Amino acid sequence: KETLFDNITHPLAILLLQIVTILVVARLFSWLFSKVGQPSVIGEIVAGIVLGPSLVGYYFPGFTAFLFPEHSLENLHFLSQIGLILFMFVVGMELDLSVLKKQAHEAVVISHASIIFPFALGLGLAYFIYLPHAPKGVPFISFGLFLGISMSITAFPVLARIVQERGIHKTRVGAIVITCAAADDVTAWSLLAVVIAIVKAGSLLSALPTIIMAVGYVFVLLKVIRPFLKRVGDLHASPEILSKDVVAMFFLVLLISSYTTEIVGIHALFGAFMAGVVMPDNTKFKRIFIEKVEDVALVLLLPLFFVYTGLRTQLGLLNDPEMWQLGLAVVAVAITGKFVGSAVAARYTGRNWHDSLTIGALMNTRGLVELVALNIGYDLGVLTPEIFTVLVLMALITTFMTAPSLHFIEKLFAPKKVSSQQEVGDHRKYSILLSFGNPEMGKTLLDLAHALTAKQALNTTISALHLSPIGMFNKYKVEKYERESFEPVLKKAQLLGRKVKTLFKVSENIGNDIVEMANNGGYDLLLMGIGQSIYEGSALGNLISYSGSLLQPDRLYNKIIGREKLFAGNLFPPITLQVLEKTRKPVGILINNELQEPQNLLLPLFSPQDAFLIEYAKKIITNFGAQVMVVDDVKEGGMDPVLKERIRSIENIAPDYIALTSRTIFGEPASDAFDLMMVSLTGWTMMVKNDDPWVGLGYSVLVVSHPVDFN
Repeated sequence: KETLFDNITHPLAILLLQIVTILVVARLFSWLFSKVGQPSVIGEIVAGIVLGPSLVGYYFPGFTAFLFPEHSLENLHFLSQIGLILFMFVVGMELDLSVLKKQAHEAVVISHASIIFPFALGLGLAYFIYLPHAPKGVPFISFGLFLGISMSITAFPVLARIVQERGIHKTRVGAIVITCAAADDVTAWSLLAVVIAIVKAGSLLSALPTIIMAVGYVFVLLKVIRPFLKRVGDLHASPEILSKDVVAMFFLVLLISSYTTEIVGIHALFGAFMAGVVMPDNTKFKRIFIEKVEDVALVLLLPLFFVYTGLRTQLGLLNDPEMWQLGLAVVAVAITGKFVGSAVAARYTGRNWHDSLTIGALMNTRGLVELVALNIGYDLGVLTPEIFTVLVLMALITTFMTAPSLHFIEKLFAPKKVSSQQEVGDHRKYSILLSFGNPEMGKTLLDLAHALTAKQALNTTISALHLSPIGMFNKYKVEKYERESFEPVLKKAQLLGRKVKTLFKVSENIGNDIVEMANNGGYDLLLMGIGQSIYEGSALGNLISYSGSLLQPDRLYNKIIGREKLFAGNLFPPITLQVLEKTRKPVGILINNELQEPQNLLLPLFSPQDAFLIEYAKKIITNFGAQVMVVDDVKEGGMDPVLKERIRSIENIAPDYIALTSRTIFGEPASDAFDLMMVSLTGWTMMVKNDDPWVGLGYSVLVVSHPVDFN
């Protein structure tokens, strides 16, 4: 009779529990590292190390023995290998060989320098550490070549995502560095294939048959298989006609390619990479196929690889000063080889120092691809556990330093501040930033911005910002999303006769990026939709939402100091709260109920501090000829006399467009009397808290914050 304990310790139950634990911890660390501006891949790698013997295994050996028993690791290893095969397949598809063929002279020089220089330094380092640190029986050529390769790798996927996140993918520097990284990818994997063949055969001469077979296989892939696949891809470039049979055929190409390179004596991952390279060079097809593969590969299976790597990374082995000195030497050689080598090469081609250092910092990114190569070396017995741990740390450090390095370079070469006189001259235009997720909301926000500035169009700038929390590096999906996100807004802008600047970015932290853009972009007003929370609508969701807020350090701090009382009752989703709390400029949150053109406005004023709303009402009257009803609901002593005078001054200019009354006289408005209610953030909070009947009138509501709310 099976007991509960037998069921819990069954291999399948253990594997499922491992996957659940890994996914939860990986997502948590991804979120934490995204908070400090790091790629989520860094968080996932650290999550693996934390779950391994370096931390959890060290302090809670019983827990590790239960969750990751020795006999279960092989299952985890094979699953992670499937994830890596799919990952390398997508990496291969991401490479644009036509770009490599047409790459500029400077890209050729930089990419070659960023391979040759660090490879030579790695080979030199191997000479000094071979005797004390190489595994017994491993010849120097195998150890040296593998160390040289580990210094030469650039993580193309992570680099591409960083370039997208920083918005430089359309610049000259972005194009150069992507081309260099792509060329590095091809070169590094080709070299790695040769090194693996040499390691397995024992010498270069013995490896020649393997290398010849591999070259022949690549030739067949490029000259025979690729043209056939191109024909199939051209005929099946839409989701409607991409049948299961066709998908199965492409997956067979992937699996057969991986199997062939594995039995030839290279590695299955090289076959997966080459299968991706020979996939049809059709943007539509690649986008469809990548979307089918990458979520399973990147979200479900790839974190298993990080944890498997973490389980093999033992920081406790670095337990003496000599090992830490070795670690520092490895990091120094890695940075000198990639960062300095690429930057000097870029400078040699004629780039200025800003661009050269930027290229160097980006090319120094190693990330996941480095871990793949290190695990291959560890499996082949070329690397000892100590050297493996040192190289994993090197990969983490060089990837982690990319974002701070880029930030420092930007600061170092920041343009000089303009004089105060010039600054005043440049600040004449009224500037509005529209931030939206749903393109339809973008259209509505544009209508609202137009209502505020219609007659001052020549003296107003409108920017539309869309941030997309999409996958790791899929440029095809990025291009599609960018085009589709702005199409409705740009069509609306054309109808209104307005110019709109579009801003698109792949974002790890949408709230932070909106705040940074609003605070540093010289805008006078941020308009955004309220957004939606995935937690609303159920008791469990409310519990998760509440618990989540306590786990977020910034929100916990706000609760302690009392600031979050302003947002009692979870009036807004977390991203909206984050924007309201941290933006130093006025923010308008549109709670939309099919707002078209704001012809009739309701403007309740609850305190003298709500006076700033009058200026927005004045803009809508001036630019759009809307009717505005100002309702005095100030309790103690009534409305401020100065505020009343400001309203009356507008009334004198536009007597038919604005009226002032008190709530007692006005009573309860009809549900169809107004298009839009404009209210201050403090006023809206008070209305919701007190269950004010005006909240449920069905109007669109524009909740406007003022920086004074957070001082």
